[in-house]
Amino acid sequence: MRNGATRVSDAPSIQRTGGERVASVELGDAELERVVTRGMRASEDLLTTELSRGEEFLVEHVRHLADAGGKRFRPMFAMLAAQFGPEPEADNVITAATVIELTHLATLYHDDVMDEADMRRGVPSANARWSNSVAILSGDYLFATASRLLARLGADTVAHFAQTFGELVTGQMRESIGCPDGADEVEHYLQVIREKTGVLIASSGYLGALHAGADDETVEALSRYGGLVGLVFQIVDDIIDIASDSAQSGKNPGTDLREGVFTLPVLYALREEGPVGDRLRDILVGPVTDEALLQEALELLERSTGPARALALVRDLVAEADGVIAGLPDIPAKAALRHVAEYTVERVG
Repeated sequence: MRNGATRVSDAPSIQRTGGERVASVELGDAELERVVTRGMRASEDLLTTELSRGEEFLVEHVRHLADAGGKRFRPMFAMLAAQFGPEPEADNVITAATVIELTHLATLYHDDVMDEADMRRGVPSANARWSNSVAILSGDYLFATASRLLARLGADTVAHFAQTFGELVTGQMRESIGCPDGADEVEHYLQVIREKTGVLIASSGYLGALHAGADDETVEALSRYGGLVGLVFQIVDDIIDIASDSAQSGKNPGTDLREGVFTLPVLYALREEGPVGDRLRDILVGPVTDEALLQEALELLERSTGPARALALVRDLVAEADGVIAGLPDIPAKAALRHVAEYTVERVG
């Protein structure tokens, strides 16, 4: 869960072809796909323009991860939310979506420094390629760029985003400090991912709908939906981290265990009574650096009830999210939002 604020994996989002940064999105409705893709391209153009300003040495560093790719899920979510307002292609929708993506990119730079990461999006992380100082300052510049764009959107949006950013930092600090003695570790985990992962996707829904002119009730519903989808994605990622086949998922199972980070399926498994739980409690007392112990832990987790209990919570969250948007108009964007959540659950069965 270490990069919780930054991981939304394998969502049905951008499909790239040739040299185009944004080629198309697959959302189940041809007209919706055209509108959302058009908006995402406009957001990508604005992102590139803003990150191309300034000294050449600065541009090289701040464009490093943007140029490496990424799903641009958050701008896509903002564009979907905007479909519920009367002006879904307003300039301010594009600007708001770009602010979200800039903030997301900034968290990647800072997370990689905290995690001492070597790679990001298939390329060397900024801290590995240059230095921690360069990576931190690049992230800071991205926040400055986002702030410059925010100024175009009015005081209310600035206030909203100040709160969003505060929650992001709170979640990161909450995770870094760890669960207080005597506190419920599952509740601590869920609060961390609400703040680190959920809040920025919630903001995508909020700002997309707001700047498209949606009414307050709709804006709030799409914000709540985004927050729940963020939780779903993070928990599914954490299940996959311990239960996936690397050839199938493209990930090395047990990444979080190697770092001593115990995610929801692990926390549930550690509560289990019997030989499986007893042995896991013997092994999982910190980072698991011995490969044989790591493999034993992964096998025990597969036999435990942890992944199934985590998946049950995922399904509950999807049902809650579905209820949040039940009263919204039955337009193609509503079906697309539901598909995003349902697709995520299908990744683990």
